[in-house]
Amino acid sequence: MSQLRKEQGARVLRVLGRGLVVLVALLLVPGVEFLISSRSFASYRYAPPTAGGLPAVAPPVHARGKPTVAVVVGNAGANVADALVPYDLLASTGRFNVYTVAPERRPLPLLGGLDLVPDLDFAELSRRLDGRAPDVTVVPEMPSDDDGGDRRVVAWLRSTASRGLVLGVCTGARLVAEAGLLDGREATTHWYRLSGLKDAHPAVRWRRGVRYVDAGNVITTGGLLSSVDGTLRVIERLAGTDTAAAAARAAGWHRYSPGTPARMPESRLVPSDAIVHLLNLGFRSHSTKVGVVLTDGVGELELASVFSPYAEVKAVRTVAIAATATVRSRHGLTFAPRRRLAGAGDGVDRLMVPGTTAAANPDPEIAAAARRAGVPLEYPHRRPGFAFDPVVRSMARTLDRPTARWTSKILEYRSADLGPSGPSWPWTPTLRLLLFGLAGVAALAVVRVTARLITTGSLRSGTADRRAAAPPGGGRDEDE
Repeated sequence: MSQLRKEQGARVLRVLGRGLVVLVALLLVPGVEFLISSRSFASYRYAPPTAGGLPAVAPPVHARGKPTVAVVVGNAGANVADALVPYDLLASTGRFNVYTVAPERRPLPLLGGLDLVPDLDFAELSRRLDGRAPDVTVVPEMPSDDDGGDRRVVAWLRSTASRGLVLGVCTGARLVAEAGLLDGREATTHWYRLSGLKDAHPAVRWRRGVRYVDAGNVITTGGLLSSVDGTLRVIERLAGTDTAAAAARAAGWHRYSPGTPARMPESRLVPSDAIVHLLNLGFRSHSTKVGVVLTDGVGELELASVFSPYAEVKAVRTVAIAATATVRSRHGLTFAPRRRLAGAGDGVDRLMVPGTTAAANPDPEIAAAARRAGVPLEYPHRRPGFAFDPVVRSMARTLDRPTARWTSKILEYRSADLGPSGPSWPWTPTLRLLLFGLAGVAALAVVRVTARLITTGSLRSGTADRRAAAPPGGGRDEDE
């Protein structure tokens, strides 16, 4: 009986072992593909600018008597929505001097491949303000900088910006917390990063489920488009509720809550979110590119609405294209494209032209470039409204609806209308995942068959050799 149990146990172990080998083979190739794709996309998100040197662009004129706002960009760049959305809202009021500032004035990457030329560096801003602190400092998310850029930003926040009002946008709260400006205060940040910041900065009283937290001389916002509400709060405090309401209307933002932060659902990562995120990051073909054509006079919020959604959900790569070496936005920011319009079709699957002005007056050169390349041309801002709406709808239509919903959740803009069309699931990356898994199993089968053939061939060869070496008569002595 014990011998039977041993044999049964051995059979179970053999089955489990074979199943484990098949599982490893099923996951190995997709795992390698996921690592390659995720690292490739991570290096793309804040890839250094291709433009060499500082374009000859004069900083904007300073209007004395107006409060000054500094939107900080680190030496390794900044999140495109975190920086441009507050900039646009504040600049649109006409009540502030609004500058983009950095530790060093040189072209810097915004998330998704949009290169910004900052208006001023820290020293130039100090001279312009006669050593005073800016009235408001906007701190967007910035990638960690191994060359000391983080330390320079944190030191400047602690020594200079802290003397004014600080607006920490999304995970820009990380730098505000590292400067010690949030200790003992209530604060918020993007729901996806909140747990990590809680662990890193336990002295901060972190809150979920609010668009912003006003803690006196520091305001922090939730993720990405929660910056709209936080910025409107800044405008309320410095220019009045009427001015803030006008800025909200101009942006097409219908969720303005005067004097108090609007509540929102306490978002958390659920299994369906995680699956869509992993499929986009690891198994969507990241050779797919959307060419974003920059035109003079484009709104900063309109630019952010095209670059931010694709980069945040790791779905498609965007590349900035223009007919000229630099482009000036509606409120005077300078951007340097990474490609010229003449060669726009190289490796680009679609062209998008952000901006209501560009949509109202289509440039024939852009249409000609799209025809030469044989790619679709899209003007997302043909109709008035909040700039992100048509882009999220376009994602639902051209990618899939779950990816668009995940985008809205990451943007903290979950009520976006996705429209009636679009695939019900990210089938293409799902199919790629299955094919990679099957490739691993097929490779295992080939290895096992090959090993069996080699083993069988060796055994037959060994048997034949032994037979050839045996003496005649089966090896019996002749005298017998």
